[in-house]
Amino acid sequence: MIYLDYQATTPLAPEAREAMLRWLGGPESDGFGNPHSPHRMGRMARAAIELAREQVAALLPPGGRVIFTSGATEAINLAIRGSGLGGTVAVSGIEHAAVLDTAKSMGRAHELAVDSEGICRADQALADDTRLVCVMQVNNEIGTIQPVAEWSQKAKQNNALYLCDAVQAFGKITVAEADFIAISAHKFHGPKGIGALWVRDGVELAEVQTGGGQEFGVRSGTLSPALIAGMGAAAALANEALERDAEHIRTLWNRARTLFEHWELNGSAEARWHGNLNIRREGLDVARLMSDCREVMFSAGSACASGSGRPSHVLKAIGLSDAQAKSSIRLGFGRYTTLAEIEQAAALINAAADAQ
Repeated sequence: MIYLDYQATTPLAPEAREAMLRWLGGPESDGFGNPHSPHRMGRMARAAIELAREQVAALLPPGGRVIFTSGATEAINLAIRGSGLGGTVAVSGIEHAAVLDTAKSMGRAHELAVDSEGICRADQALADDTRLVCVMQVNNEIGTIQPVAEWSQKAKQNNALYLCDAVQAFGKITVAEADFIAISAHKFHGPKGIGALWVRDGVELAEVQTGGGQEFGVRSGTLSPALIAGMGAAAALANEALERDAEHIRTLWNRARTLFEHWELNGSAEARWHGNLNIRREGLDVARLMSDCREVMFSAGSACASGSGRPSHVLKAIGLSDAQAKSSIRLGFGRYTTLAEIEQAAALINAAADAQ
């Protein structure tokens, strides 16, 4: 099988798996202690967590704290719900459902427009009562990179906080300055079930998940040393391999663009993370294509919404018709993808598309 769905999840890095093993401990091990216990095993587990916190923080702006969560969805909920009630939440029209649905549930959500290139420009007006602005750094469906520095500044000028969903950016490009940053380990070769919310120093955050208040008094629940150690190792590896990974992915992107030259690109070719290739072909039956190419793992859109049968809200936001959105596919590749896999996948996909 050829795996080209890196936006949905990434393969676990061997280094991350190795870091996790110690803390999965059985009864003969000293690695199963509760990190919130005061005894020696608890302190050992806590030390592993604090090391990972430093490893994750190394890829984030200075002047903030890393709060571990179960993933980015929980991190986003904590930021939006915990940053205070009242006022409008401004969200780009191409945000992940975790942002869009949570913002809407708070009562007053204002959707920011996106242009045909898939960019949410910062020249749009904000409501006077805007309390939070949410614009992601790299879109999960079309890979476009947003002008996050401009949005961060605009939010500040309007006395609002800024939340950046950096799930697709962390470990790949420099993460934006913000008040809140949400990340998820399994998007950068860490384990599933663990993520984090970075909170800028001085920003107040109310407890959303009540209980023991283990994480800075705002997030309750026993932490998993194994998952967190894996996340930390994946972050450390991403930090070390940042330029090497980016160069490899640019090589894959350039080859893929040549191989799919007769397909239309969705979103900007320049302001984009090159590990995401979202393309369309007129009249394409994507369900049939996926059935005919079962050895290639790719997506018809976001994995979170792929079973809904509805056209992608991201592709609709950039002006595509229902038919165009439904004739689009997303190919995602990264660190462990080979050039040969790109070439083989392109041959299979193009042949199946030509046969329709």
